[in-house]
Amino acid sequence: MPARKPEEVDRLLAELLSAGDLEGVVALYEPGATFVAQPGAAATGHAAIRQAPAQFLAMKPTLRLQVASVTAAGDLALLVSKWTLTGTGPDGKPVTMAGTGAEVVRRQADGTWRFVLDNPYAG
Repeated sequence: MPARKPEEVDRLLAELLSAGDLEGVVALYEPGATFVAQPGAAATGHAAIRQAPAQFLAMKPTLRLQVASVTAAGDLALLVSKWTLTGTGPDGKPVTMAGTGAEVVRRQADGTWRFVLDNPYAG
């Protein structure tokens, strides 16, 4: 189910990542999109973006994401989100991460929305 409103891109990301659907996650990004995999390390393009969530998926995560604000201008929108991710680390111990993200999404020709820039470590 594609995102029909800007904030739905974040909701779908949380659902797909929590479900372990790597290809579904990657499909939320434009082909030339950029994802900040960790502070100071950006991945651009589907091949590079595919590698970043794969690391999170190994944790069998549950991602909770709340969109705090949406600012739209034509076919672009800036989302600010609060997120928490829980999972299991490689040592078998529980892992919890949290942060504030900033995402730019763009309306596609078919009316759906996809990520252009995704920085979960913006705040």
